[in-house]
Amino acid sequence: MLNLITEEQLFGEDNFALNELTVHKKDSSSMITIHTYIGDLYLNSYWADGLIVATPTGSTAYSLSCGGPIMVPGAQDYVITPIAPHNLNVRPVVVPDDRTIRLKIEGRGKEYLCSLDSRSVTIDSAVELTIKKANFQINVIQTENQNFLNTIRNKMMWGLDRRN
Repeated sequence: MLNLITEEQLFGEDNFALNELTVHKKDSSSMITIHTYIGDLYLNSYWADGLIVATPTGSTAYSLSCGGPIMVPGAQDYVITPIAPHNLNVRPVVVPDDRTIRLKIEGRGKEYLCSLDSRSVTIDSAVELTIKKANFQINVIQTENQNFLNTIRNKMMWGLDRRN
């Protein structure tokens, strides 16, 4: 789980996500710039339609569809995945989940969208987003006849010869 920290408490008391935090443009065809920091160290300024910070659970959802890696359950990492980046050499980055990720957004438009899983709010460029690991975990049920590797292999059709 990840925890979004802002001065504005954007999502009230429920500033947590199981899958991902996403920032993206709103009401504009122009790209936005997301200045990204790991702790106090500058990582990159992403020129893109948006940026995803995904947990291992979220790595198989929106992040995967944008070219992000699949992370196995229990990985102690987040993945930062750009959405339609302007630069072709920009790729997803895996970050240990004990690090703080900070995002500052700018662009031609005055408003942007911030989403935690399926919930979205409008923000402006004055809002700085800080992402940390939540101080709690959730328990997920796994049945005996299912496991992550079998599920992902079947859904991705890995190892199947479809030529016949």
